[in-house]
Amino acid sequence: MAAAADLDRLADVAVRLAEAAGPEIRARFRRPIPVEQKSNRTPVTEADRAAETAMRAVLAELRPDDGIIGEEFGAHRTEAPIVWVLDPIDGTKAFMSGRPTFGTLIAVLVDGVPAVGVIDQPVVGDRWVGAVGRPTQHNGTDAKSRPCPRLDAAILSSTSPDQFDKPADADAFDRLQRRVDFVTWGGDCYAYGLLASGHLDIVVEAGLALHDFSALAPVVTGAGGAMTDWRGDPLRLGSDGRVLAVGDPAMASTVRALLNGNP
Repeated sequence: MAAAADLDRLADVAVRLAEAAGPEIRARFRRPIPVEQKSNRTPVTEADRAAETAMRAVLAELRPDDGIIGEEFGAHRTEAPIVWVLDPIDGTKAFMSGRPTFGTLIAVLVDGVPAVGVIDQPVVGDRWVGAVGRPTQHNGTDAKSRPCPRLDAAILSSTSPDQFDKPADADAFDRLQRRVDFVTWGGDCYAYGLLASGHLDIVVEAGLALHDFSALAPVVTGAGGAMTDWRGDPLRLGSDGRVLAVGDPAMASTVRALLNGNP
């Protein structure tokens, strides 16, 4: 893992990327803009592409030797020790619907492991910055997840039931949702920021790509929570996209047991 001072510098650059992407997104939010369907049948807008282009321009200036994996414009120098993972609008459907529950995700992988993460909501003005070994910052102050000793008191969140299209994943989520207080849907990356700030207790999702989850783990763990795959393994390059975030790490083993069919 990079030294502490190096992580600070990388986090500063990540914030610069968020500041470059924000104006491109705000200028197009709740405006009529063209929408296309990508080959994976997910939507992409002019705002997605403009925001990623702006972030790549900053990296070309400040970090030209690093690698980049971007949702919209692919990968470059992925063999580099430091790789930036960019999702200009995580929650494009929310953006298209005029709902400010999307966000820009910026992650730094050091030797394949997420070391720095930013969740930026450029319309509301929420920004979470996480780095390994440091308290997560939410708009300049420490973010703190909340204790939740009982599963039946927990608020569970996930973006969409469509994520659980495999029967085994749907069954796993059903076992969990029957045990919690209630479930909220929607939120994309914004839900993980809310968990880091103590408003949600559990986020469970499946089918995520590297650009969807890389920025989230440093934010959640730096706020006192825990984030892994469903087996409890750390998230990294090559993870299967089934993720679990809990605000109270003491709850993690119970939730994993339910997800894996061992209640």
